[in-house]
Amino acid sequence: MNKYSAITIIAILIIIAPFAYSGLNIIGAEQLQYKWNDSEEFSFFTMMNNGNIELCNPMPFSISFEELQIGSFYNAKNIGTYEIMATTIEPQSSVITNGDFFTEEYQSTQRLFLTLDYEFDGGEIRVDPNKFIVIVSIHTPIAGIIPYSHDLQISGFELDQIMKNQELSCN
Repeated sequence: MNKYSAITIIAILIIIAPFAYSGLNIIGAEQLQYKWNDSEEFSFFTMMNNGNIELCNPMPFSISFEELQIGSFYNAKNIGTYEIMATTIEPQSSVITNGDFFTEEYQSTQRLFLTLDYEFDGGEIRVDPNKFIVIVSIHTPIAGIIPYSHDLQISGFELDQIMKNQELSCN
């Protein structure tokens, strides 16, 4: 093999490597599992007060993402977002990370979350839980520059059940 062929092969590998790494992060983001930290019971009220979440990477390679957001919407209005910033998770392992909750209407969101927690735990229905939607977004850019987001829209009740899940495949 002459030196030009070797240089060409090395250049191709250098160009392909960031896209391959980004592709693995995208696959990993789609497979990411999560639940509320075991030290406390999940409720939307505790999520609003910046609790910890356990993230599980069931894949045989490390994954990383720029941001994970859990956006809360009631009656199609954004009532707040729980965010976790850049995180890397080793293969087939889990990490516990702290998130922050942001809202413009703290008191009304707090009141709504307390009511929904009561309803999801079997209490009397006071507000329509079908109007409570959650969008889980994991942002992992392609090659560090092209924005990519994996979004999952679920009901608030489904998120409540996921966060209370006791088993992740990493444990």
